[in-house]
Amino acid sequence: MEKTVITVVGKDGVGIIAKVCNYLASNNVNILDISQTITGGFFNMMMVVDPAGSSKDIALLSSELKQIGEEISVVIQAQNERIFDIMHRI
Repeated sequence: MEKTVITVVGKDGVGIIAKVCNYLASNNVNILDISQTITGGFFNMMMVVDPAGSSKDIALLSSELKQIGEEISVVIQAQNERIFDIMHRI
């Protein structure tokens, strides 16, 4: 199973989780793990998802999530789990 890591960062506001989760559900992307915190008014969420059920590839999912982020004033990134691991290895 190819997993995808989705990060959402920005100023906290109403409906951030709902927007992201509704988008994922409507595209048959299964949420495997989710962590969310708010610190000093800033929202931070990390999700591990399985996009295997979606008809969209990761590039399109990522692009559409980025657009949603722009609409709600947060930064949303989606990356293949292997790429995410390599980028965050020290």
